[in-house]
Amino acid sequence: MGSSLQKQAIDSNLYPSESLSKKAVRGGIWVFALRITNRGLGFIRTIILARLLAPEDFGLLGIAMLAVSTVDAFSQTGFQTALIQKNKNVERYLDVAWTALSIRGIILFLILFLSAPLVANFFNSPQAMLVIMIIAVNMLLSGFGNIGIMFFQKELEFNKQFVYELSATLIDLAVSISLAFILRNVWALVWGGIAKNIARFLLSYVLHPYRPRIRLDKEKFRDLFGFGIWVSGSIIVIFLVTQGDDIFVGKMLGVTALGLYQMAYLISNLPVTEITDVISRVTFPVYSKLQDDSAKLREAYLNVLQLTAYISIPIAAGLFALGPEFTQIFLGKKWIQIIPAIQILALAGMIGSISATTRPVFHGVGKPKIDTIWQVVRLFILVIGIYPLGMRWGISGIALAVFISTFISAFGFNFGAIKITGCQLQTFFKMTILPLTNAAIMVFIIMMLKNSFSHIVLWQFLLLIGTGLTSYLFITYVFEKLMGYGIKQILKDILSTL
Repeated sequence: MGSSLQKQAIDSNLYPSESLSKKAVRGGIWVFALRITNRGLGFIRTIILARLLAPEDFGLLGIAMLAVSTVDAFSQTGFQTALIQKNKNVERYLDVAWTALSIRGIILFLILFLSAPLVANFFNSPQAMLVIMIIAVNMLLSGFGNIGIMFFQKELEFNKQFVYELSATLIDLAVSISLAFILRNVWALVWGGIAKNIARFLLSYVLHPYRPRIRLDKEKFRDLFGFGIWVSGSIIVIFLVTQGDDIFVGKMLGVTALGLYQMAYLISNLPVTEITDVISRVTFPVYSKLQDDSAKLREAYLNVLQLTAYISIPIAAGLFALGPEFTQIFLGKKWIQIIPAIQILALAGMIGSISATTRPVFHGVGKPKIDTIWQVVRLFILVIGIYPLGMRWGISGIALAVFISTFISAFGFNFGAIKITGCQLQTFFKMTILPLTNAAIMVFIIMMLKNSFSHIVLWQFLLLIGTGLTSYLFITYVFEKLMGYGIKQILKDILSTL
């Protein structure tokens, strides 16, 4: 199937010579470097664009992206996840998967383009119609991208993923900021996104030698679909959970409120959207390879849980403590009203970051149904609370509904992972309670120092961050000595592989 060069590339991916643990750690470092770099560039992009553009501009783009996300989520095949989860004969499925994804891209482009007037009318925003029509092109670019880049994640070759994603991010940054100075409207955001997806399309063929061909095979399609349907179900529910609040805000509270809420969500959900994305990208293929070894699977899960809690909990706590100062210093007075939402969503992100460690476990062992079930529970709770809380307290009420749904569903996600891996409940709590206690002490110290300042400027803000980080590391050292927390050994193991 294809040239000898393609076959050789696939074979080298399927039979790597480096040990799994080393590839996992190296892959994790690359992904972490990518996310940190992307977050840094994204921070610069957000700050500059927030200064140049109005909340209404972000709201318009938000409406368009909701339309894109809706058709994308409800048409997910789960094929790429199924390909990563498979241990053998993956190359036989590539052309079938690419053909299905290409057809899907064409259909979604047509749906978005033709439904743009209806979506704009639904949100009472005529300006959104043309934005949606243009952004629909992204579905074609995504559908016809090279399926071969799936191997970057499957075989933990995240150095190539780093080049692939960072290059596209840099292009988006350059185009959107340049146009923002010239246009001063939503089209700077639109054309930046288009440029990013064009870059991703071209790079997918530059960075991987596989060349897909049109191929129809019912048997292989059914095989992929059998696994992918539960992944698709989970993606749909996750979409409704993560985007349902945006839809409600845009429809009931207006375009400006949507721009404000999406900015609050973007800032506050760093732990769950960034840190946990790093973890899941690496752990899913690792868990897939360990699915038949329960002892190693349990050990890997506990290490991932501990590392995730150690990193994400203090970040969320810091966002909660310093959210007001961050907003005033970096975003400006026109964004002040998002502060309560940032703080509530930061707490939701902290809880969600722990729950997010379970999804790769469910998918890695071939049980995505568990993830789907608990996502449905989370959605049900959100639906119950979003209207009364949102109509009473606006975007802060929406944030509270998100927090409640995340908190309650977390019990199901985490106990499901505990059951599959066979880890002890006491061990699970040790991995999470200690960093939570540490972060609480850190927040107390930050708040005490913050109250000593009459008006916080940039250097004082950086001092608060430094003080919080120092206190967190010191308390970690105490826990390590007195309670044998174990994070030191995990970090040492990571460094030893470099």
